[in-house]
Amino acid sequence: MFSKKLQDAFNEQMKNEFFSAYLYLAIAGYFQAEDLPGIASWMRVQALEELTHGEKFFNFIAEAGARTDIRGFESPQNEYKSPADAFAFSLKHENFVTDSINKLMDLAKSEGNHAAQIFLQWFVTEQVEEEASFGLIVRKLERIGKDGNGLLRLDEELGARVFVPPATGA
Repeated sequence: MFSKKLQDAFNEQMKNEFFSAYLYLAIAGYFQAEDLPGIASWMRVQALEELTHGEKFFNFIAEAGARTDIRGFESPQNEYKSPADAFAFSLKHENFVTDSINKLMDLAKSEGNHAAQIFLQWFVTEQVEEEASFGLIVRKLERIGKDGNGLLRLDEELGARVFVPPATGA
């Protein structure tokens, strides 16, 4: 079902998803150290989401009869100049993930792999949500600027987020 090229690309994307989880855990640590537990919690929820994304890739690769290849990665960035810097960095990372998902979809289309395209469609839609979510927080932080009260209100708001596993299988 998978060409060698598509199998390799899927395994690389699985690595990217697991790296994203580590990145968001590292950013959660930054926010925890900055006494912003709500934003740290939001990032931990994001890390859990990314772990489930990696697992979705793992399961799909295996169910498609291909070989999973767990790959290592460099340590994520742990320090940021400000909360705004951390979220701008995160948004840039989500832009990278979107680009890699889109390239993976293009490859699946070029190979006529319909199952891979259907699987990837969920991720294409998910990335619209991810970029919108991070983008909104970036814009809120721009409005807040140096206002400590605004940052504390955002911390409280983001702390209300809870992890909800994706409804789709695989």
